[in-house]
Amino acid sequence: MAHDPKLPFITRSGIPVKEIYTAQDLPKNLNEYLGEPGAYPFTRGVQKTMYRGRHWTMRQYAGFGTAEESNQRYHYLLAQGTMGLSVAFDLPTQLGLDPDHARAKGEVGKVGVSVATLDEMRTLFKGIPLAKVSTSMTINATAAILLSFYAALAEEQGADMKELRGTVQNDILKEYIARGNFIYPPKGGVRLITNMFDWCAKNTPKWNPISISGYHIREAGSNAVQELAFTFADAIAYVEAAIKAGLDVDAFAGQLSFFFNVHNDFFEEIAKFRAARRIWARIMKEKFHAKDPRSMMLRFHSQTAGSTLTAQQPENNVVRVAIQALSSVLGGTQSLHTNSMDEALALPSQSAALLALRTQQVIASETNVTQTVDPLAGSYFIENLTSEVEAGVWKYLEEIEQRGGTIQCIETGYIQTEILNSAYQDQKRIDSGELQIVGVNCYQDSTSQKKMELLRIPPDLEVRAVERIRAYRAKRSQGKANDALKALTEGAKGDANLMGLVYEAVKSECTLGEIADTMKKVFGEYQEYSGF
Repeated sequence: MAHDPKLPFITRSGIPVKEIYTAQDLPKNLNEYLGEPGAYPFTRGVQKTMYRGRHWTMRQYAGFGTAEESNQRYHYLLAQGTMGLSVAFDLPTQLGLDPDHARAKGEVGKVGVSVATLDEMRTLFKGIPLAKVSTSMTINATAAILLSFYAALAEEQGADMKELRGTVQNDILKEYIARGNFIYPPKGGVRLITNMFDWCAKNTPKWNPISISGYHIREAGSNAVQELAFTFADAIAYVEAAIKAGLDVDAFAGQLSFFFNVHNDFFEEIAKFRAARRIWARIMKEKFHAKDPRSMMLRFHSQTAGSTLTAQQPENNVVRVAIQALSSVLGGTQSLHTNSMDEALALPSQSAALLALRTQQVIASETNVTQTVDPLAGSYFIENLTSEVEAGVWKYLEEIEQRGGTIQCIETGYIQTEILNSAYQDQKRIDSGELQIVGVNCYQDSTSQKKMELLRIPPDLEVRAVERIRAYRAKRSQGKANDALKALTEGAKGDANLMGLVYEAVKSECTLGEIADTMKKVFGEYQEYSGF
């Protein structure tokens, strides 16, 4: 279907696209904007040689059902060439609920793996030496607890804690904005995060204690400009909180990482990643006066856009994911997850997960796009679009600052409203046919739909999970667990580093729900903004 001549040519963020771009469209200070790869302002990449030195980490996101089942998938993915693990947790784990909690009923193991005890973490990584793998965990409100499970297991394995590599997402502000998996109000949530910055800098210096996430902001309906703006607004709030807590910016900023979405607008996504590096470098240098170049480097993981996957003609998702992955690579990602074609219908099957991994491997091994650094630099269109994205982000950041900062804008609903309005406008364009989705509002063909083998979670899984956690509590020293929870309560009331106390509670065999509830009694529970 041809473009309607009555409609404007625009990117998904509404940036006008001209028929042709020339040298007149390049920024006048292009060399200053670009710099050299591996040097400020890092527009062209955070490493001098980028993929000529080593490819991005192929990190496939996986987790479902029991720890045993997820462990089998991890071993399979590692055997097929994935370079790092990425753990998906179920909703009860994300919300600090043990499997036998009333609110966990019907959700155990459904959208990720259930991990509520140190025993289950042992099972999850059975046969996997934590000293030799890089692990990402998509966990936020309970990030301190899951990292403690992981670190305690690594210690049991005899790993050098200072060599542990990986990331916990740990971005609670994004949960208030876009995703909803929160427990504590902002004050308690942000305190936990800054405590983790300090603890990780001293104990696990190669571990990223946060992955500031634009991915879910985009999935909630934002455009590319909003994704960057609201992610950086969150990042600024975290850095400010850490500095206020007495941390030196260069002591923790090098461990900050980011997580971005890779959507369908091919060139805009490449421009987004290039603009993101430049913006973050300026924020850290000019706003926070960082001195260490590592503090100014924006290192990011990317994931293809789940919201673009369709249940109709799901084979088309293979094409979408391949194109999105290519734009991420051309944009200079450090780590990439490619979605499986069946994810609009269920958790990924093993065969679909393998095809998603092979997509990355084909890009890395067969296309030659990795041979030169930032291959689209100097393109009239790409450089102009990079500058347009950047300008839009700075405009939002200035607005947020004028409105009192990130947390104030979350509490008043400003950021949430901007995302909702963007999602509404996008849906209007889809409904009208202006924005074409193959197989959904154009090129429909119900006769070609094939029956797919989908992953199913057995209904008795929850019963077994409840039995396991009750047996875990029964065999431990209850006095030791009670002492650890009491120490955590007193620490939360005072100004102790809570990460250290959570770590001790985990080693005393306290469960995820017990630890989360202990802090909840001190911090309270967050009530979501509902002013729409």
